[in-house]
Parts: sequence; C-alpha cells; structure tokens
Amino acid sequence: MVKLSVNVNKIALLRNARGREVPSLKKACQVILENGADGITVHPRPDLRHIKPDDVLMLAKFCLQLGAEFNIEGNPFSKKKGEYPGFIELVKQAKPTQVTLVPDAENQITSDHGWELGKHELALRGFLSELRSSCKRISLFMSHTSKDWNLARQLGADRVELYTQSYAQSYAAHYASSKKEGLLKQYLLAAKLAAAAGLQVNAGHDLNQENLAEFLAQIPFISEVSIGHALINDALYDGLAKTVRSYKRISQSLGDAGRKTL
Repeated sequence: MVKLSVNVNKIALLRNARGREVPSLKKACQVILENGADGITVHPRPDLRHIKPDDVLMLAKFCLQLGAEFNIEGNPFSKKKGEYPGFIELVKQAKPTQVTLVPDAENQITSDHGWELGKHELALRGFLSELRSSCKRISLFMSHTSKDWNLARQLGADRVELYTQSYAQSYAAHYASSKKEGLLKQYLLAAKLAAAAGLQVNAGHDLNQENLAEFLAQIPFISEVSIGHALINDALYDGLAKTVRSYKRISQSLGDAGRKTL
C-alpha cells in the first residue's frame, strides 16, 4: 500500500488571509487523518506565508498523539529570520517522523527542481548527520533525471522524493502515448536505481486524482505520495473528508503486488 501524506500549507494560507484561527489547521488535520490519510506534510518557509513555526510544533504533537506520520519539508540552508528559527532548528524542536530536504529559494512560490547533490555534498552530509537524531528518516527531493542515487544513500538519506511535475504536465497536455510512456520509463528507471541504491522512494508535486492512478500503476517501489494543492482544490468542490477518502482509495488500491511495469 502506498501511504498518503497530505500537505496542509494551503489551509494555513487561507487562515492567514484573515489573521484569525479560521479555518482551524488542527481541525482540518483531524478530518484528514480520520478519513484515511497516513500523515501530514508541512513546508514552512522563512517568510511565514502559510505554515508558521507554532503550527509545526502543534502539528508534531498532534500527529504523535494520533499515531500519524509528520513530514517537514524545507531547505536546510534556510537560516533564522524574524520568528522563523531556521529550518534545522525547527526540525530539532519538532522531531517529526520524516524530514524532506528541498533545494528551494527563500521566496520561491513552490518547489521546482531536485538537488544536484554534487554541488552541495559536503554541506548536505553535515545537515543529514545533524538531523539524524531528530527524526525517524530523511528524504531528499530529487529529479527523475538525476544520476545521484548512490550518492544520496552515501550522504545518509533513507529515501528520495521524486519530483513529479514533468509527469503531471505531460498528463495534462495529453501528450501522445509514446511520449508519455517514454517519460514514465524515465521515472521507472529512477525508482529502480534508487531502490537498488538502498533508498525507499516517495513521490510528489502536481499529482492529482486524474494522474495519480496511472503513475502509481506504472512506477513500482513508491512508498508514499505527498499531495497538497490539488487535494485542497478538489476539496473546495467535494468536501475535505470525501476528497481525502478518494485519494486514499487510489493509493491504497495500488499495492506493489498489483502493479504492472513498463
């Protein structure tokens, strides 16, 4: 079974627009977890545009109480800025289940590329060593075209998260079957190489109810998908509880034993 972690950044963004605790981030996460999600993901940023440090600490405790996984995404190079304590310090305080290191710029709208590990090898090795005692596992956000799977494992990563925007764009553009299959083969190869290097494989970015089933059916080894923007968009029309159940059905129905490979 592929686990579903729901990114709640957009719920916090909506709350912040009015400067009040409505909608309640905690209540939303409770609905999400009660309707089948395996965990909660947050991606706090130094500008505090959505998830804030207090949210991270509250959700870490809340998920622990409910036995749910908690995943914190972010750039380990992000330093203290105002109320933001710096990414490494925030992780140390929260002690999440999983940390996903992402190479995004401070004011970036959303993540748009994976790590080039060779450029940051020494620093990342230090970050992973420093974070090891503060979480159960560490994942690196990676492009499907990367060749650095063995290096990721050597640096101490437990998992990688495949950046799936290329696949999502090809699906939305209705690319010819042969072109889309070629792209899926690249993702499949990346997953195989990562697994061969001793890494578990997550996936995320622009996955939705239309494209998720095909991706999971074609790409084995996926342990977890992280979905936020698309899921919250769907929830505007269908309701949060119903939407989470729908995404969970898709991920749950595509266990390793039932998948086909290209």
